[in-house]
Amino acid sequence: MEALFKTWRVNRKVLLKFFDGYTLDQLNKIPDGFNNNLIWNLGHILVVQQSLIYRASNQPMSVSMEMLNKYKPGSKPTEPVTQEEVNLIKELMSSLVTKTVEDYNNGIFTTYNEFTTSTGFNISSIEDALEFNNYHEGMHLGYIMSLKKFI
Repeated sequence: MEALFKTWRVNRKVLLKFFDGYTLDQLNKIPDGFNNNLIWNLGHILVVQQSLIYRASNQPMSVSMEMLNKYKPGSKPTEPVTQEEVNLIKELMSSLVTKTVEDYNNGIFTTYNEFTTSTGFNISSIEDALEFNNYHEGMHLGYIMSLKKFI
């Protein structure tokens, strides 16, 4: 699991650079031909991680239901995000990795509600969820890299 957590931490460091490299307007910009923006992808990464790991393990999430609904799969931006929300997403991007690793090491994930993702991955354990989360975050890093070319 240490290699998985290392990969996750490195990916999050790469993602965190987008907060410092772009203005609020740039984070909110939806380029022509796209359905979302940089900040939506970053918020989406957070809520999917919380759903995959905590919600599916019957544990309390560290994001609000409002945030979950705003960034869940199938959603898209309906209004610009404020600087306060950007700051919250940025803070959660790093703190939730630390919390999740601690929670995993402390053995809080004792049950898991098996399901199959929209992309066909069957997730039947917390370990499956953590591995799929890295895949999912890497996929969205690719989306973010594409989006940034048009900002």
